[in-house]
Amino acid sequence: MSDDPSGRDLLHELRIDRAARDDDESPRRWPWIVGAVIVLLILAGGVAAFALRGHAATVTTSTAVAAASGSDAAVLQATGYVVARRQATISAQIIGTLTSVSVEEGEHLKAGQVLARLDDTQYVAQLDAAQAQDAAARAQIVKARATLKQDQADAARMNAVVARGYVSKQAAQQADTQVATDQALLDAAIKQAAAAAADVKLAKVNVGYTVIQAPFAGVVTVKDAEVGQIVSPYTVGGGGIATVVDMNSLEVDVDVNETYISRVVPDMPVQAVLDAYPDWKIPAHVIAIIPSADKSKATVKVRIALDQKDPRVIPQMGVRVSFLEKKDANRKPLPGVLVPKSAIVQRDGKDVVFVVKGGRAERTAVTTGADFSDLKQVTQGLNAGAEVVTTPAEDLKGGEKVQVKASGGQ
Repeated sequence: MSDDPSGRDLLHELRIDRAARDDDESPRRWPWIVGAVIVLLILAGGVAAFALRGHAATVTTSTAVAAASGSDAAVLQATGYVVARRQATISAQIIGTLTSVSVEEGEHLKAGQVLARLDDTQYVAQLDAAQAQDAAARAQIVKARATLKQDQADAARMNAVVARGYVSKQAAQQADTQVATDQALLDAAIKQAAAAAADVKLAKVNVGYTVIQAPFAGVVTVKDAEVGQIVSPYTVGGGGIATVVDMNSLEVDVDVNETYISRVVPDMPVQAVLDAYPDWKIPAHVIAIIPSADKSKATVKVRIALDQKDPRVIPQMGVRVSFLEKKDANRKPLPGVLVPKSAIVQRDGKDVVFVVKGGRAERTAVTTGADFSDLKQVTQGLNAGAEVVTTPAEDLKGGEKVQVKASGGQ
């Protein structure tokens, strides 16, 4: 190799300075890194938006009903519950241990049917003792009568011969006193026998209480006791064994806003719809308006009788009722439809509802009218039968995909 200095200088110029290169390229690398991050974020947002487009918001809905339909006009609507006017929690009337419980929930009972039995050993023994006392008391009556009869005869003989001097007046008076004493003893024996007979009657009643029977025909809705349990009428809660409901006594209790109670009158026709069976319209009528208001809710309770009895109707079911008034020639039907007040919300200063169609919530502007308890009249923008979101979320948008929440009662 040549030692030419000019060659070494030329090679030195051809060498790459790594430090200088890194310093020169560092400012150029950061824009590319930042750009890549932004692109990744945009892609991630797009993926999330695409995923959310397929997600359906869960909502509950209500059906808009005509404010007036058919031959009757609905002047008011309210909600309430099915209640039983005749039901009883069957309890023991004496203290005892259950030896049998012969009913279960859902069982139909006849009046007088045996529900349970208590251990009657103690009460049968008390009955035997009472009956023995009664027999002894009646024997004392027989003895007292015999003694009285004998002493009455002796006193009569003495009084017959006292004038002849055969006996002294004192002896005759003693005989009369003995007769009076015997009469008092007989009266006491009769009273003691009556008390003993009452004890027998009480003991028989207690023995009868060990057999617990249904007071009326009905259905067992609750079973509270089992064999071996000690029950008592003094137990907290009454020592209940079972609750029996007379299904023929079912009716509806509703709370009507006191502002509209003047529209309700006794015997007024009513149409009831159970939440569990929304397509079943049950004819009914007003039984009575309870003359007392609930000041905390500003409502008045109204009792409604169901004109049709059906095994599908059970206590505590939710029900919506429409109070009906016969149309007349001078009265115009109430226009529009009725929806829950919560279904109407403000959007951009306007009243709107969200109507569910084809799995999407369509925002619909409406014109509202009068209030009917928890319902609102919609005079324009909505037709009867429309399915509206009951309580729209604040972020619910028009056209958003929704899924209707299934009702637990259906």
